[in-house]
Amino acid sequence: MIRGSAQVESVASEPRIGVYVCRCGGNISDVIDTEKVAETIKLVPGVRVSKVHSFMCSEPGQAMIAEDIKKEQLNRVVVASCSPFLHELIFRVAVRRGGLNPYLYEHVNIREQGSWAHHGDPEGATVKAIRLVAAAVHRLYHAEP
Repeated sequence: MIRGSAQVESVASEPRIGVYVCRCGGNISDVIDTEKVAETIKLVPGVRVSKVHSFMCSEPGQAMIAEDIKKEQLNRVVVASCSPFLHELIFRVAVRRGGLNPYLYEHVNIREQGSWAHHGDPEGATVKAIRLVAAAVHRLYHAEP
């Protein structure tokens, strides 16, 4: 039990991970094939939802995450977008709104580490994004609250 917490959440024994890939209004999707990232990540064990959105940090993007947590009974979330310096707190709040422990969330920076670093190599940037997101999924697969 967590002291000072009115709500004690349990994490199902089987990870149910939601992955959300942001286009960042073209900052990411002009280089990285975000649809391919989402489709490939669906094949990773534990992933139950894998979606792409133009602006994950927007209210509709955040609402989609919170709704999917409830609807799909997700118990872990990965967001692949821009710098966690800009939006990590926003996404932690969004997963909390969905009823999930905000520390069962992993942020993957595919803008600065992907599309901006490899703007001349879309295929390589896409492969790197897939690997970064898969690594985050694997990390969360074994995470405990």
